[in-house]
Amino acid sequence: MVKDRSIGGRLFDTFNYIFLGAFALVTFLPFLYVVTSSFSLTPTLFPREFNLDAYIYIFSAPTFTRSLLISIYITVFGTAIQLLLTVLMGYSLSYKHLPGRRLILLGVLFTMVFSGGMIPTYFVVKSVGIMNTLWALMLPSAISAFYLIILKNFFQAIPDELKEAAKIDGCHEVGILFRIILPLSLPALAAFGLFYSVGIWNQYFSAILYITDSSKYPVQVLLRQVIILSQGSIGDSTEIETVPAYAKSIKMAVIVVATLPIMVVYPFLQKHFAKGVLIGSVKG
Repeated sequence: MVKDRSIGGRLFDTFNYIFLGAFALVTFLPFLYVVTSSFSLTPTLFPREFNLDAYIYIFSAPTFTRSLLISIYITVFGTAIQLLLTVLMGYSLSYKHLPGRRLILLGVLFTMVFSGGMIPTYFVVKSVGIMNTLWALMLPSAISAFYLIILKNFFQAIPDELKEAAKIDGCHEVGILFRIILPLSLPALAAFGLFYSVGIWNQYFSAILYITDSSKYPVQVLLRQVIILSQGSIGDSTEIETVPAYAKSIKMAVIVVATLPIMVVYPFLQKHFAKGVLIGSVKG
């Protein structure tokens, strides 16, 4: 029979509950303020009236709707491209007999410490001819060295007997990858897929550097413009009238709309995080 905990232990648990509850409340209040302010013409934590004018305004703007669709497009296809390239390279490097494997791994590790920098990357993007295209928002960061190393370790942890059995049955390397390795790697793919998608969805600096056509701006660039500018218009001033008197509510509504897609996807993939990331971060 389990003995009753001491008074000190129960007091310690009570203190932890109170402290963590207060901390959670403090972190939740700013988000609650943003949401409630987006539904009120007067930004406040507890609005007296419920109003949808801010949402009607931003969704009636062709600039915002177009930017939102662009962000969804580059997030979906960019994540698919990044996952595919990371899987192909990680699976290849998981073979210890791969010629030049050690040199390639050293090159990957080198990029985790040193990078080319903003200006060289800009000239690379320009030289390959993807400036002012959506490819510039997906390809330059197509493979994360950190995620690649973890996924490579994940593949190495899969028993070689499975691969050998598949080869005996006449399965080639591509078949082994897509029929055996990937189904066993769904937790890792789900975790890194979410990491990649969040990175693409939240990027705005790359769009500022590589995109000069405002009609190709993702929603985060538009969000940046709305927040920074106290006056003006959403996006291109030639496409929509100036921001009305409830500009603060519009800013809050844009933040909610820009954050909502990731918040909706996150709960479905949260259970895969610990298993998907930690399983490949132990072995080298």
